[in-house]
Amino acid sequence: MATKHLPHTVEELCETGLSVYARALREGRIDNGAAEPAPCLVDLGLLQPGRDDPRWLHPTASALALPRLLRSMEDHAEPPHRRELRLGTAFDPFAALDPLLGSGPDGAPSITVLDGIARINSAIDRAMNEATEEFLAVQPGGTRPPETLAEVFPRDQAILTRGCRMRTLYQHTTRHSLPVLAYFEQLDGDTEARTLDEVTERLFIFDRTVAFIPASKDRSIALELRHPALVEYFATTFWRLWRLATPMWPQAAPQPAENGITTRQHAIAGLLVEGLTDAEIADRLGMNVRTARVHIAKLAATLGSGSRAQLGYLIGRSGILDRP
Repeated sequence: MATKHLPHTVEELCETGLSVYARALREGRIDNGAAEPAPCLVDLGLLQPGRDDPRWLHPTASALALPRLLRSMEDHAEPPHRRELRLGTAFDPFAALDPLLGSGPDGAPSITVLDGIARINSAIDRAMNEATEEFLAVQPGGTRPPETLAEVFPRDQAILTRGCRMRTLYQHTTRHSLPVLAYFEQLDGDTEARTLDEVTERLFIFDRTVAFIPASKDRSIALELRHPALVEYFATTFWRLWRLATPMWPQAAPQPAENGITTRQHAIAGLLVEGLTDAEIADRLGMNVRTARVHIAKLAATLGSGSRAQLGYLIGRSGILDRP
């Protein structure tokens, strides 16, 4: 008689589930019948139904599944450290079984989970020391604290001194950050910066060989990516955004106003029409809520709006969102 599957938490994967998941990783897929004793695997996203043939379930690589499961713990009131440790320990044996993503051509792991700020910084330092051509970075969130810039300055200057080029994408709010401008003035080497209203989450790419992306909201967990297809994908995304961005350094392109509406207010208008709150607009554009509200008030005054509802109507009627 089959043992009844009992509900359990994320970090307490059942023995049956661990066994079935390991088999799926080894064989590349597993039929529905063999996975029935461990329904938790589908619930947790460790097994995915096949697109072409629903009779088969395909395993999610453990290097991709572990960060997602760790993020699912963030909303729990209980301190997650012990729970994360148990989950990480349970996943350790699966790393060598990951299909395609297990290791790169040189045998190094293609995807590595970096848990903790110290480990993340150490891995980034190592990648910077090995870089010989370029460093691409996306830095969301607007302004950067002077103490943070002072901390990374020696590292950035070192990579420039070796002859590498550095390209950085910021959000438009950074254009008015004196600490960031002063930081670039101190750097000596081939460096450029551009800005967009909205950018991706933080992204570092070195020599199209290794990339780093956050894997948790507080950025205490990151992924080190060395799979050529993934790194090339992120590099291509960066350069497409770069071509759309406005130069900031060394020569800043002006941000012209049209009919009294600045480019910043134009971006805010689009988000207002989407129905976003002041806080959501501020987060998307990398500014604080107070600044966002000042821009919204100026936009309302320019369009002659007396209420939030009327402002949305006037934005649509004005045609400002029809312009690129």
